[in-house]
Amino acid sequence: GEDIDNRMVQYFSEEFKRKNKVDLSKNKRAIRRLKSACERAKRTLSSATQTSIEIDSIADGIDLYSDITRAKFEEINHDIFQRTIEPVEKAIKDAKIGKRDISEIVLVGGCTRIPRVQAILSNLFDGKQLNKSINPDEAVAYGAAVQAAILDGDTHETVKDVLLLDVTPLSL
Repeated sequence: GEDIDNRMVQYFSEEFKRKNKVDLSKNKRAIRRLKSACERAKRTLSSATQTSIEIDSIADGIDLYSDITRAKFEEINHDIFQRTIEPVEKAIKDAKIGKRDISEIVLVGGCTRIPRVQAILSNLFDGKQLNKSINPDEAVAYGAAVQAAILDGDTHETVKDVLLLDVTPLSL
C-alpha cells in the first residue's frame, strides 16, 4: 500500500509543480499532508470511480485541489499492481501445486480491496471467484497476533499446533 501512496504523492507533486511552479518535494510538512490525502483517496477509489484531493495552503499559501479517477489511479499504479502476480505464482510453484488445486483465494491486506488488484488475481486464476468474506485488515491483525503468541512461547491450545510461514514476506 505504501508503494501506491508514494506513487500518488509523486503524481500530485508533479502536477502541483507543473501548475504552480512550486516544488513540494523539499517541504516535509506538505508531503506528509499530501500523503495522508493520497491514502484517503486510495481507499475512496476502492469503492468509487472518482475522488478529489483538497489541501488548503499546502505550500506558499497555495491550495492543492485536484480530482483523480479510478482509471487514472490504475494507470499511474499499473506496474505496482502487476507486481502482485509474481509472488502468487512463486507461492504456487513453491507449494508444488497447480492453480486448479487451489480451492479458495482469500484476500488479505488492505490493498486487496482495490478493484484492479482483485481483477488481476481473478484473471490469474482464470476468472475464479475471490473469497471476500473476511475483513482483509483483520486477517492481517489476526495473523500478527497468532505469530506474536507463538514467538512469545504461548502454549494455549488455540496456538500450540499452529505453524505460520511467510510465503511472501514483502510489500507488493
